[in-house]
Amino acid sequence: MIRLPQISPPTRQRWQRFRQHRRGWWSLWLLAALFLLGLAAPLLCRFGPREVMDTAAFERYRQTTLTLTPDTAAGRFNLTAEGRITRAENCAPFFPGLATVNGALLTNHWQLSPELPAALALRFANQAAPALETTLTAATQPPQQATLVLAPYEARETPPASVRITLRAAATADKQSFTARAAAPGETTCHVQPAAAWQQLPPAARSALAECLAQAFTGHEAVTNLSVAGSAFVARCRPAGVAWPHRPVPGHWMGVDVNGYDVWTRLVYGLRTSLTFGLLLVAWAMLLGFVIGAVQGYFGGWFDILAQRLIEIWSALPFLYVVILIGAVFGRSLLLLLLCYGLFNWISLSYYMRAEFLRLRHRPFVEAARCQGLSHARIIWRHLLPNALTPQLTLFPFELVGAIGALTALDFLGFGLPPLTPSWGELLQQAQQNRAAWWLALYPSSALFLVMLLTVLIGEGLRDAFDPKARTKLEG
Repeated sequence: MIRLPQISPPTRQRWQRFRQHRRGWWSLWLLAALFLLGLAAPLLCRFGPREVMDTAAFERYRQTTLTLTPDTAAGRFNLTAEGRITRAENCAPFFPGLATVNGALLTNHWQLSPELPAALALRFANQAAPALETTLTAATQPPQQATLVLAPYEARETPPASVRITLRAAATADKQSFTARAAAPGETTCHVQPAAAWQQLPPAARSALAECLAQAFTGHEAVTNLSVAGSAFVARCRPAGVAWPHRPVPGHWMGVDVNGYDVWTRLVYGLRTSLTFGLLLVAWAMLLGFVIGAVQGYFGGWFDILAQRLIEIWSALPFLYVVILIGAVFGRSLLLLLLCYGLFNWISLSYYMRAEFLRLRHRPFVEAARCQGLSHARIIWRHLLPNALTPQLTLFPFELVGAIGALTALDFLGFGLPPLTPSWGELLQQAQQNRAAWWLALYPSSALFLVMLLTVLIGEGLRDAFDPKARTKLEG
């Protein structure tokens, strides 16, 4: 029957001092409560970790894009080699005061730009010419400008008798875009962003646009014409389809990720994954570190030197490359990642344990145990281990922080747990690829910060409770 090592009186005193460290003690309870929260994830979450949300439930939260485009006049006509207009269409706004546009000379009403005569000459000479877009200025009052457009021209069998020209009036206002969503499901009122630009619109224009938005909220595109500050606009409301990721809405208070999974569910399951991985990894690493460091420190001599050289060689292996290689050969899994990471994470812990055993192996109580004929295993387990646990206990919280951070980093890089496994690193990777989805960055990073903060506070309390220097007095 294996007897557990008894806790020494100094260790009990240190534990009592830790309980008096209020910040560390309460952090331990909060971290334990979070771990229990993660274990109870199936009971606390309405959805499964890989349950895709139904888009129909988000139809009432769909957004609508409102675009106000200046309504500029556009006309077309043919221009002969003599400069006369024929076959005019919708050209009356560009030639005010004329009963008929056909037959009018273009130069009597518009000043030609320098490049336009050369472009027309090439076309009338039946030579290839590129497209041209230039600005004309009215020759009459009031002064106005228009954009003239010539299409590309390719040589034909016979020269053209006229050239087709398009005129577009210059925009007198800027294009504006808004994003609107209903204030509540089934309501006609809406929230429009940016709010400052929306409030600058006249009340009559806002009322007309609100009616247009209400129609768009039913799932149909709406178009209307209106006048804003004397300028004509075309308002077009396009309802956006439901897409992932989706912003937080009632029932999904932390939003939905790019795969259609509920972020709260993934966050809670990711908490369980992170803490379980961290605790198992640290336990596995501490076990290896204790065994190897204890054997080195207890026996010392050539065995210690040989083992130390082998550890130095092993620690020089690139951990990330080993994980990538093993994952490519055997696939990614939690147990495989624990095994790979545990094979490297014990090295620093073995150094501390080796140093403690080297310090304690020549103490009188160890020599007395040897004189009694006790076995090496009994001396290590019953006499040396209880006195060498201080470094292991004080390093445990910080090793846990490192393990959780390592898992998050590996998942963020794509070398950690299998795809679609609930993980904070996977959510942060989605946030990096979708910068506008702020909820994918805020909630996982906040959870990671909280867990690491509590763990560091626990480590701070253990360090203060187990530090002998804080209670050592020098007497002269």
